[in-house]
Amino acid sequence: MALSTIGTNQIASEAVTVPKVADQVLSSKNLIINGDMQCWQRATAATAANNSYATVDRWAFGESTDGAYTSEQSTDTPTGTGFSVKAQVTTADTSIAAAQFAYIYQEIEAQNLQPLQYGTSSAKTLTLSFWVKSNKTGTYTINLVKRDSTAYLIPVEYTISSANTWEKKTITITPTAGSTSLITASAGAIANDNGHGIQLGFGLAWGSDYHGTSNTWSASSHYGTSNQVNWMDSTSNNFYLSQVQLEVGDTATPFEHRSFGDELARCQRYLYRRDFNIYDVVCQGAALGNKGSYCLHLPVSMRAKPSCSQGSGIYCWYNQAGSITTQTGLAVSYMGNNDTNMTQAFIRADDNSTAASATNYPLGLTSYNSSGSNSTFIQLDAEL
Repeated sequence: MALSTIGTNQIASEAVTVPKVADQVLSSKNLIINGDMQCWQRATAATAANNSYATVDRWAFGESTDGAYTSEQSTDTPTGTGFSVKAQVTTADTSIAAAQFAYIYQEIEAQNLQPLQYGTSSAKTLTLSFWVKSNKTGTYTINLVKRDSTAYLIPVEYTISSANTWEKKTITITPTAGSTSLITASAGAIANDNGHGIQLGFGLAWGSDYHGTSNTWSASSHYGTSNQVNWMDSTSNNFYLSQVQLEVGDTATPFEHRSFGDELARCQRYLYRRDFNIYDVVCQGAALGNKGSYCLHLPVSMRAKPSCSQGSGIYCWYNQAGSITTQTGLAVSYMGNNDTNMTQAFIRADDNSTAASATNYPLGLTSYNSSGSNSTFIQLDAEL
């Protein structure tokens, strides 16, 4: 359309204003990170272990039954694009004991939850929306656990009505649900720090020790209800989850699609993993006696000082030609500027077989595999 033909009304109705852009792209309304399961830094399939981050970023898996289940990446989604996380029973448990459970959950950092204003008369309502699919129909539960200050929990039931069919669910959670209220000072505020804030969980099976009343806050360990199906009862059972959104307010808005780069950066605050091929430069460093100290520059500030794990094939290279030594036991000794700069991780290794000297000293870490194949990695973990 030529500029001369654009009328005042067209400008008013078609202009892209700052509020529109902010609402649709920059709002960060979703308190969940990686709600559409875009990022999988660790692996795309693994067996769930209790309180383990095994596959999809920011999502953990709880499992204490006599059975077992796996979590894996799936391209089966409600929109036909992107990913979901699929849980699949591999060993059945037909009778869940009182203290047993299975669930999928995400921990939300406390300082991201300040708009909730829990512990005050201005405490906010939350709305959860998500897509779910399973072959096993019946009653399931989600739960919110206020982890900071005084702990309070609320389970809420929902129903999977049709087998093997994607269904969208919407659940609104008020701060005054039940006899316990989060609008009083005694409920305790969520601290403005990098610790635990709220846990959002999706129940798969709950023993009687964890049964409470649906849509009721309490100070007891009520993660689920007695109506929750035992999803662990058959190796035929699967459970798909995608497009999880938790937002302030009493209305579920359309899912906030963030770019892959944006979502990955949010995930890397809690987990940073670098994969290397043969002869890649990992990071540079210097000698500290028989040990090397290596500085790894990070793309985002990590939540806290991370733990460090590695694959095989990480070597120190020395200034003398052809001199390399296997490096094991990598650990983060400190972060930059006395642990205040979370974008620099200083990594130390176990003793080198080659001692550093004035003429032979470590320059950095490299990846090497004598077979000339496979890759290796360094992984920094600051998950809640």
